Amino acid sequence: MEVLLADEYGFCFGVERAVEMVEEAVAEGARPIRSLGPLIHNAQEMERLGEKGVSTIDSPGEADGDTIAVIRAHGVTPQVQRDLEQRAAQVIDATCPFVTRVQHLAERAAEQGRDVVVAGNPDHPEMIGVVGYAPNNTYVVRDASEVASLPTLRSPLVVSQTTIKLKTFLEVAEAVRQKADAKPQVVNTICSATRDRQDAARALAGEVDAFYVIGGRHSSNSVKLLAVCQEQCEKSFLIETPSEIDPGDLQGVGRVGVTAGASTPDWLIKQVVQRLNEIGAAHAQPVH
Repeated sequence: MEVLLADEYGFCFGVERAVEMVEEAVAEGARPIRSLGPLIHNAQEMERLGEKGVSTIDSPGEADGDTIAVIRAHGVTPQVQRDLEQRAAQVIDATCPFVTRVQHLAERAAEQGRDVVVAGNPDHPEMIGVVGYAPNNTYVVRDASEVASLPTLRSPLVVSQTTIKLKTFLEVAEAVRQKADAKPQVVNTICSATRDRQDAARALAGEVDAFYVIGGRHSSNSVKLLAVCQEQCEKSFLIETPSEIDPGDLQGVGRVGVTAGASTPDWLIKQVVQRLNEIGAAHAQPVH
């Protein structure tokens, strides 16, 4: 059985940057390091960081003068950032620069009295943070069908959650064009790493008999990677660890593809590839 890795997979720039910033703080051996919410959507990597003394808090109120607080790659609202800065000894802002761009675009449009339509999941932490920069002007829609229920839009800006599918964003932008009182400003803010991973997964999924996406079940980009793979390869699975691979799913499979979400560490990807190779070798053994 041949195991093939997609051309792009694993940690994106924003996640890698956030983990490196925390690792540097750990190396300095200073105060307790506490991430506001899980630093990344990967339980196994969070466990590894936990062994180094990195813990998670759920609200700024849990930080104190002995805490180094970390804002994760998703970002937070300006109010939450201010609260953290007032309570913690130090704040490490690990907001992904791609997310910061969406925040600033929304803030600037609101200052100009314009409305902002964001294609994304309103419950996602990234979207909650973005809305905080323009709370009275921003509408988050999951897809184009939700645009119809919006009020008349004033010279709108259309942007996207950094991890959504391009097709969804383009459909939302077109729906806004039909509804707005003026031609909207459309800015594609999907992270290039997200696009690259989806494109690479789609290309490989069309060439294999089975496909594994390694990522957290609560990771938006991993779930979307699975959907992309399933379009091309019916036998596509989302797994968090090698132990979730069922050898029975690989009976008669000649080629298996592998990709990983933006929060999946390299060490975990290597473990999955090793397990797949072991299963392939076992299937190749002659039956006596």
